[in-house]
Amino acid sequence: MATQPKAVQSRARKNLFVNTVDAISTLAGWCAAAMIVVAVGITCQMIFVRFVLNHSTIWQTEMVIYLVIAATLIGLPYVQKLRGHVNVDLVPLMLPPRLRFGLCVVTLSMSILIITVMLWYGYEFWHFAWDRNWKSDTVWGVRLWIPYLSLPVGLGLLALQLTADLVAVILRIDTPFGLET
Repeated sequence: MATQPKAVQSRARKNLFVNTVDAISTLAGWCAAAMIVVAVGITCQMIFVRFVLNHSTIWQTEMVIYLVIAATLIGLPYVQKLRGHVNVDLVPLMLPPRLRFGLCVVTLSMSILIITVMLWYGYEFWHFAWDRNWKSDTVWGVRLWIPYLSLPVGLGLLALQLTADLVAVILRIDTPFGLET
């Protein structure tokens, strides 16, 4: 964890693609944070309406659930950019630099492949909701393509960030696993 800021800062102004993707991931992180703030605000409003005004709520619970899920998915690339995901670095620490580099390339490539498959099915799920005009079974009846859009967007941005990480490692802009050689 102590090397995290150093690894992220070392990429600055080295490659247009990496910098552009990092900026997009940062924007996605800000959007995710805003969704969390809005969800907290709606929760406070819901508590006020229910317990102070003694009225029923119609849309608040569903909206908070959709916002938190969307914030999680849209925030994925930002967390990846900061290397905030769970990282087990015991094996990379034990490997010599060339093998560490190879392991990093394989790991990032497999991650991109897996996320791309998830992106495909996430897009397909979103498209079904769009094409068939699915609506939630609640009183609010939200069109489900709207919250489901966070699946292909979040996974697409994560795949893009993983690709930028792979490019940064291959071009020696970043060190494998963010570890010093």
